[in-house]
Amino acid sequence: MSDALWQNQLQRGLVAMDLNLSGGQQQQLLAFLALLNKWNRAYNLTAVREPAAMVSRQLLDSLSLRPFVTAQRLLDVGAGGGLPGVPLAIACPERHFTLLDSNIKKTRFLTQCKLELGLDNLDIIHGRAEACPPETRYHQISSRAFTALANLVDWCGHLLADGGEFLAMKGQFPDDEVAALPAPWQVREQHALVVPECSGERHLLILDRSH
Repeated sequence: MSDALWQNQLQRGLVAMDLNLSGGQQQQLLAFLALLNKWNRAYNLTAVREPAAMVSRQLLDSLSLRPFVTAQRLLDVGAGGGLPGVPLAIACPERHFTLLDSNIKKTRFLTQCKLELGLDNLDIIHGRAEACPPETRYHQISSRAFTALANLVDWCGHLLADGGEFLAMKGQFPDDEVAALPAPWQVREQHALVVPECSGERHLLILDRSH
């Protein structure tokens, strides 16, 4: 798939999502996608390998979270190939993003993305969430198809600041996972996400501690 087709697909998607990104930001997004496509051959960073699906299922899907990002510092757990963390860092240069993953090949790729794309608002941590000391706590923690909700709050709850929230991206609405959430955790909000040219359901669940 040519760069021009990717660029046209991205521009259509941004218009449909009412996201206003500069030409420079769009070029950064496409450069990230090219890196992801290149490294995916050796590192198995993502299951999406069809070039025609990469803009919608990787870039636009990640950017669907942007309207909900309100914290100055956000942690993305199970960052994998940098989704949604890298696209969000490109789209929100005024905010700071920390990407955490336990797979050293993936964090090596993320470090390369930070360097090549010049993302000064991005930090990479190699490690397991449950082993991270809570010296820095975050008002928002995002995850994209990382693990079940009960595991998410169990492994990462100590990294969430008082009054903070999880932004959990899911496909179909996970009724069983919601039912299995331990107290005091609750789903405070749920949103159906619309991603242009992306088939299948997408949901965002916002979790916090009940008071």
